[in-house]
Amino acid sequence: MSSPRAITLAAAAMCLSAVAAVLTAPPRPRADGRVHLLHADELYYNQRVNREAQILVGNVRFRHDDVILTCDSALFFQADNTFDAFGHVRMNQADTLTLVSDVLYYDGTQQLAQARYNVVMSHHDSRLYCDSLNYDRIDNLGYFFNGGRLVDKENTLTSEWGQYSPATREAIFNYNVYLRNPQFTLVSDTLHYNTATGWARIVGPSNIDSGDNHIYSENGHYDTRAGRAYLLDRSIVSNQGASIEADSLCYQADSTLSKAFGNVVYIDRDNRNEFRGNYVLYSDSLGYAEAADSAVCIDYSQPDTFYIHADSFRVRTYYIDTDTMWRELRAYRHVRAFRRDVQAVCDSLVFHSLDSCITMYKDPILWQQGQQLLGEEIKAWLNDSTIDSTHVLRQALSVERIDSMCYNQVAGHVMRSYFSGGEMHTTVVDDNVRVNYFPFDSDSLMIGMVHAEGSLLTLYMAERRVRKIIFDGSTEGRMHPLALIPPAERYLDNFHWFDYIRPLSKDDIFVWRPKREGTALKPSVQHTPRRAAPPAALGTPVGADPRGNPSAATSPATATRGSASASKGPRQAARH
Repeated sequence: MSSPRAITLAAAAMCLSAVAAVLTAPPRPRADGRVHLLHADELYYNQRVNREAQILVGNVRFRHDDVILTCDSALFFQADNTFDAFGHVRMNQADTLTLVSDVLYYDGTQQLAQARYNVVMSHHDSRLYCDSLNYDRIDNLGYFFNGGRLVDKENTLTSEWGQYSPATREAIFNYNVYLRNPQFTLVSDTLHYNTATGWARIVGPSNIDSGDNHIYSENGHYDTRAGRAYLLDRSIVSNQGASIEADSLCYQADSTLSKAFGNVVYIDRDNRNEFRGNYVLYSDSLGYAEAADSAVCIDYSQPDTFYIHADSFRVRTYYIDTDTMWRELRAYRHVRAFRRDVQAVCDSLVFHSLDSCITMYKDPILWQQGQQLLGEEIKAWLNDSTIDSTHVLRQALSVERIDSMCYNQVAGHVMRSYFSGGEMHTTVVDDNVRVNYFPFDSDSLMIGMVHAEGSLLTLYMAERRVRKIIFDGSTEGRMHPLALIPPAERYLDNFHWFDYIRPLSKDDIFVWRPKREGTALKPSVQHTPRRAAPPAALGTPVGADPRGNPSAATSPATATRGSASASKGPRQAARH
């Protein structure tokens, strides 16, 4: 603990430092003009009151430079170029600023007016109400220190301490600041406000509430007239259990697009999912969002968290705030997804919440435990975020790994698989079916390899093992003992085991690994044109009118699904 002597010496040092600062400060400029008494009904001296003061009573009027001051009575110290005004005091400066109070002390040399009791400073369309205000004419600055209220056309601001500059129309408020507007309320400890532009500059912890919307920021700018904000330093916009946080936010309360930059985190607490990236563009009223730069969707509504990454995402919402509301999520380029029980890789992806269907385009691969599905296009239907069924279109291939040399393989033109509790139980393969299957005997010993070809196959599984294979129609097949399997028949012609591509963790989804040369799918035998994902349109919500109504350009299904209505908050914009 410091000694009393040390504390005394420290205090003395601080005092000396303050005195030195005052002595070395530049001298305050002084006015050359004198205060002139223009009129008073009565003028007299009273030595008992003040021998140096002229006592003025009735319609008192002073002039100092461009300032005219009137009052009921005054004490005029002509030698000191000062006066004390009492009763209905009114000061007009250059026909732009008016100061009204019950009492005013004016120093013409220092050009300082000290107004007390029922003070009102009027400047253009703004009114400042307080009980104690000092107005410095040299700095053109008025400041209050016992509580004040600023009122303009749109807003009412109150605080314990503040100042107002008529030259810049900039107000600074400190301590228990409240800004009230018919549309919102802003609470802060420090706030800068411009009465000409209606912009509020946030320089400390601040909360803005507007209906269900809430904004928290410690650094930023808010346009109180247009409802837009430019927020920095991890500001947060929240609405009905959903929130978006970023290094910087360009927020727009109406239907125009808002943007978020740098470590963006969107959280939907009600539906238990998150959306992250370094760039997000969204519209509250359209229920529209785009994301890029390390973008990732995270769903933790189930026991196992699901992560999906792509170069860019796009989310659209239809029938907002109705019982038939549904969303469309599109992911473009280098899509990688990971969950402990299922992983996927593709070029592009589309998800519709209307039927809980995920469609993966351009050589997609889907893994589940020791099984791998691939084809030109894969559709997966979800039930409570678990796979309910899959539909692989064109060049379909299912592979089940038994060991490093033996793989159960099923190939065909179309493959439909059905799941229960996340486990595949039935697969139906149609057109140009080919099978390589390694059966086991009752002692769980591998017998050999069955190679079969046909037109329609139904495959039954249990406990992740093939239990029964049924061909319909003509079938060709043969059985090879393990030691006599022809090398050319061990693997189907389109077989590949893409373990080196498979996402291994939630962090591995950001590492893109392409297929090795020569392992990509060949042009289809049926010469069917390869389908691609719907085109991306980052930067503008293509296919929507100003009200957010979808058009046929947005999705093949939207032409018959109606229109969207207004939305409120980031929940509809970013949740998927």
